[in-house]
This record gives sequence, structure tokens and C-alpha cells, in this order.
Amino acid sequence: MSSVVSSAQDFVTIGENIHTTRVVKLGGVFYQKLDDGVDAIKYRNADKEPRLMRVPEHFTKTQPYEQGQLKHFMIAIWKGMNEDGDEAATGVDYIDKEVHHQIGAGAAYLDLNVDEFSYRMPEQIAAMKWLVQKVQSISSVPPSIDSSKAEIIEAGFEAYDGSAGRPMLNSVALERIEALDLVLEHDARVVVTAAKEDGMPEDEHQRLENVARIIEAALAKGIATSDIYVDPLFFPIAVSGTYGPHGLNAIQMIREEYGPEIHITGGMSNVSFGLPKRKLVNEVFLRLAIDHGADSGIIDPLHLDIDKILAMDMDSKPVQFATEMLMGNDDFCMNYIGAFRNGDLD
Repeated sequence: MSSVVSSAQDFVTIGENIHTTRVVKLGGVFYQKLDDGVDAIKYRNADKEPRLMRVPEHFTKTQPYEQGQLKHFMIAIWKGMNEDGDEAATGVDYIDKEVHHQIGAGAAYLDLNVDEFSYRMPEQIAAMKWLVQKVQSISSVPPSIDSSKAEIIEAGFEAYDGSAGRPMLNSVALERIEALDLVLEHDARVVVTAAKEDGMPEDEHQRLENVARIIEAALAKGIATSDIYVDPLFFPIAVSGTYGPHGLNAIQMIREEYGPEIHITGGMSNVSFGLPKRKLVNEVFLRLAIDHGADSGIIDPLHLDIDKILAMDMDSKPVQFATEMLMGNDDFCMNYIGAFRNGDLD
């Protein structure tokens, strides 16, 4: 194993939270039904004062609402763009608090994604421009412009004034390798992923093969190795016991192939979907990823403390159960789930 991270200062955190897919549960700890019957989302502003964000009525007629969910950043962006007075200000305030929280917890970039704001491209573009302009007015770190559509990424770059430093593009894959031109045009850093042209990679060898093709193209265009962040792609270990080893082995292979200058990142929390004690799984996977050579993560730094993870007792019983599962030594996660039921993960 080849760790390049010895302290939190060596780790590049891409704060993942300002994203229109994010949800809070109806009836959960962040939900409140107001006296007038309106749904509201509870939060603390940048000064840690309690606040309420009222949910516009049309959001209660959406599929997520029917499934018991409120997409809180989608609501905040919509309110900021479309409402007036105090209601619009609340939407902006909600985004403001997350910017401050993410930066305060160590984010070096803020990942901004509006893809689910609307199904209409003009509305997505307008939302990205609005969000970038609002975030840059209060942020001391640059944005990571995140979208599956090059037009939305370009709109985000055009809205960014460069005041907080060089931005990032998240992400480029083989199916849209031409997006590398946007990296050069806007003097950005870039996340490249291990996806194939027609789907996801099957194992660590295919991951390395795919990213090698993108890295070769990026270097040929003059993009510096140190500006490239590789996302090997991490999948839920609950679906297949091979997914942990595939991701970790890919990290090590990429590090060995490209040396210390390239960055290795990814959505680390993807691995824990469908499991109990997700925070434990995420912490252990991130530690294993760092030990294998990762030096970055697209994570929520409020929930994953790098210093704590680096100091983790790898011999403790809960960590051992999670490690065995993530290393592919626990078929169907049965030992881990059994340990959870027996209280051995507490």
C-alpha cells in the first residue's frame, strides 16, 4: 500500500453537499409542520441560529414528497430564484449556511450540482448560473462544477468570476471526452472517471484501462498531471462483495502507474448504501482508500473527519467487521449485519 496522506492537510476535500439530489425525511429531525399546516425544513444558519425554511406548496405534489422526502437544496435554490422578500432570503440563507459549514469543516472545493432542479435544460442552466453567483459571493474556496451535461458545466464556468481560485470540472468520462476542452478554456482542474463509453467498469483492470485513456488525452492537451483527479468509481458493497476490492485495488494501481502528482478521489460514501451504521462503513472505507493511495474525496466533511479517520484504531472490533466486509471477505455482508444485530458495532 502507498499512502500519500499523513495528515488532513494532505487530503483534498471536495464538499459534496450543495446538490439538488439531497433529501431530508418528512417527519425526520430536520422537518417541522408549522401551525398553518405548511411543511418546513429546520436548519441552523451560518451563525448557528435556528431557522425554518418553508416548503412551497408545489413541492408537496412531487414524487419525492410522496415517497416521504424533501429535496432541500432544490427547494432552497427555487426559493432564492423565484420568491420575494424574506422567503427568497431564506433560500439564499440556507445555501449560505452550507457553504460556511462545508468550508469550516475543511472543504477545498464546493461541488455544485443542479441536474435534478428541472428536466428542462434552460431552467437547469439558469439554476447553475444563479447558484454559482450566489456561492462565489460568500465562498473562500472555488466551485467544482458538477453535471452530466456539458452545457450546464459551461454555464457554471461562465458564471464563475475566479475570485476564489481555479475551479474544478466534475467530471469527464470516455463518453464525453470532449469536455476536456472546457478544462483548458476555463483554466480548471478536472475529475476524470473510470466509466466506459457505454457503462460502468467491471473490475479494477477495466478501471485502470479507462482512466488511462482519459489521462492520455488530458496530458496530450497540455493539462498538468497535478490538475487531474481520478475517480475510480465506488459502488455499494451490499450489492456485491467484489465492489470494495475493485475500488481499492484500482486506487493502488492508479497510484503506482501515475505516481504522487496525480490525485485520486471519488464519492466515498457510495460504498455504504443499504447498510446499517453507514458512518462506520464510510469512515473505514475512506481510511482504506487513503492507505491504498487516495488523497482526495468527494465527501461531506461535516460527517467524515480526516484527522479522526487517520487516527482510527484499525484493530477495534467494529472497524475489523467493516474492514473484512470492504476487503471482500464477508459474503453478502452477513458477518457485518450479524455484528450490527448483536450490538458488536457499537
